[in-house]
Amino acid sequence: MQIIELFKHLVQAKSETPDDGGLLNFVEKYLSDFTAIRVDKKDVKNLFIYKKFGEGEHLCFAGHVDVVPAGEGWSSDPYEAIEKDGFIYGRGTQDMKSGVTAFTQALKDVEDFDGTLSILLTSDEEGEATHGTVEVLKYLQENSMLPDSVIVAEPTCEDAFGDAIKVGRRGSINGYLTLKGKQGHAAYPQKAINPIHQISNILPSIAGIDLDDGDEFFAPSKFVITDIRSGMEVTNVTPHELKMMFNVRNNTKTNQDDITTFIAKHFDGLDYELCLTQGSYPFVTDTDTTVVANIDKAIEKVTGIKPKHSTAGGTSDARFIAPLGINVIEFGVRNDTIHSVNERTSIKEVQDLYKIFKTLIQDWRK
Repeated sequence: MQIIELFKHLVQAKSETPDDGGLLNFVEKYLSDFTAIRVDKKDVKNLFIYKKFGEGEHLCFAGHVDVVPAGEGWSSDPYEAIEKDGFIYGRGTQDMKSGVTAFTQALKDVEDFDGTLSILLTSDEEGEATHGTVEVLKYLQENSMLPDSVIVAEPTCEDAFGDAIKVGRRGSINGYLTLKGKQGHAAYPQKAINPIHQISNILPSIAGIDLDDGDEFFAPSKFVITDIRSGMEVTNVTPHELKMMFNVRNNTKTNQDDITTFIAKHFDGLDYELCLTQGSYPFVTDTDTTVVANIDKAIEKVTGIKPKHSTAGGTSDARFIAPLGINVIEFGVRNDTIHSVNERTSIKEVQDLYKIFKTLIQDWRK
């Protein structure tokens, strides 16, 4: 297949999480000279496929074939891969079948490499991600097969293709706070403890506040309140409690203990309960590592652009890879239409992404 033919084939497969749309079987057959390992669990499909060319480093390309639901309002069928004005329209064109297409074709066409090349694919990235990449990594760790470097081909570019790679990601801490009061009649406020009144004095000191100063890679960790609810939806009863939810996209300077201390300072003397959960942990890959240096060179060689090193955005499966001591970065097409109606990617971006991955493999230097 040619690169765009392959791309359209992947887009046309309806692979809404956790359905892989048959794509993992397809990739396994497409790379028939690679060794395939299936790590399927429950309704999630996972594939690790590799080929050892030499005794050097193990470079892995990682990604997902699952997509979010298409939604309503498309100008064309989201699974037809419509070509128009130099773009391919369809669900998953940016996130992230463009990336999967590019590295799959690059490995298909590789002739030589001083080491091992592999692909890690899952159908459970857009969902809970509990039976996807984590299960493959567990298998690889148990069998001493973990790669040295990983490139996750998520869409990373902002204004122009080639302008950004992700060298790290913020973590995500979710908070659930319950402020206890005492229910009573609104006509006798002195006999009640109104948690709404209590928190009203606190909110200006916590809402949208930066918890640290950030650094060269990360923006400050910000306290973002996402939900507050209380009361019985009546006008004559003061509530007995208030519930507040918040999120902190934390960098390496702020952790759960810091947030607990922050809450304790502002809610001192009040009756409250706090629960924190960590969805992902922050990480940053040293920009002097081989994978960063090589992807920088390949991008500049193909596009003429020197990419910036960013940690912005949400989470990806890189959050499972970095804690294992693997150098992981992300690079892919522009991300201006991900998850949106009429998601699209330009044909040139897909072709150039393939060229970058092929150049990276050909010019790999330790």
